[in-house]
Amino acid sequence: MKRDKQVEIFKALADPIRLEILEMLSPEITCNCHIQEQLDVAPNLLSYHLKVLREAGLIEGTRRGRWIDYRILEGAEGLVREALPNGVCK
Repeated sequence: MKRDKQVEIFKALADPIRLEILEMLSPEITCNCHIQEQLDVAPNLLSYHLKVLREAGLIEGTRRGRWIDYRILEGAEGLVREALPNGVCK
């Protein structure tokens, strides 16, 4: 994995709000409206955090009318494991 991708993944995971979003998504698909209800952040800030997670390849969103349903991508765990330096996680 290229160093830039490793950094992108770790930056995405380094924010407490983004970690909380991932925890909310881990059991099931969640609408951005429900994420917004549970987090105390402005809508534009939530959009930014979701964008960072999407661009890192950790989540994806599916539009449903004016709402977007988010889920953790299959393989996200492997992507994070692959981003770790060699020998850290075998």
